[in-house]
Amino acid sequence: MTNVPTFQMVTANRLSDGAVVYFAAPGEWSESLAAARLAEGDDAAAELLAQAATREEQLLVVGPYLMPVAMEQGTPQPKELREVIRAQGPTIHPNLGRQAAACTRAAAEAC
Repeated sequence: MTNVPTFQMVTANRLSDGAVVYFAAPGEWSESLAAARLAEGDDAAAELLAQAATREEQLLVVGPYLMPVAMEQGTPQPKELREVIRAQGPTIHPNLGRQAAACTRAAAEAC
């Protein structure tokens, strides 16, 4: 059995518009999952969450919490279905929300 590192990142919702955001370097929030700061291990994750909480106190975000991620080909990927849905956007239709940006003109009918 291999020892796979466990990573976590902090996610929240931006107060101004409700968008899903991730705590990113250097201590800012980003809508990009790839820009998020990663913590390996419980102590590092607790420290990352504490840093993110100061942004909540400044009324920039609401409800920051840790979410587990797996590294796949050097890119963090959410491990839980809830976080996959939050990262991709609303589930009502693929041509709405953030996932719509992935649809190209040629593939618009398939989206």
